[in-house]
Amino acid sequence: MVLPKDMRLKGHRCFDHLYRHGYRYHESSVLLRVVKPDPSLLKSKTHQVSSLEFKCAVAISNKVSKKAVIRNKIRRLIHGHLAKKFPEGRIFAQNWALITLKPEAASKDTSQILKECDRLFKKAGLFQ
Repeated sequence: MVLPKDMRLKGHRCFDHLYRHGYRYHESSVLLRVVKPDPSLLKSKTHQVSSLEFKCAVAISNKVSKKAVIRNKIRRLIHGHLAKKFPEGRIFAQNWALITLKPEAASKDTSQILKECDRLFKKAGLFQ
């Protein structure tokens, strides 16, 4: 299960906004940035209507793994994990989020990484 396309955050303007104005929440191997959405940053006007919904992106650097296959697998696992949380109604809307894995994530199991993501979302007030 993957995040629906309308829930994925895309575009360098959105990422720049997250890096400049987002609040940071840290765990040992995961960093979460959260910011209120800015519809003017979205490229397509059709996406601006749904821009006030929750959108999320996952960034994994080469420092976590040199192999793109492994990085993409972890990204899909995180997207799937978040997609399972959405139907339960446990996430608050009107936020953009960026999940970044630190190099320390290379030595951790994926279940530990997902638990850290949950803790960060609770710390940020996005999960109930």
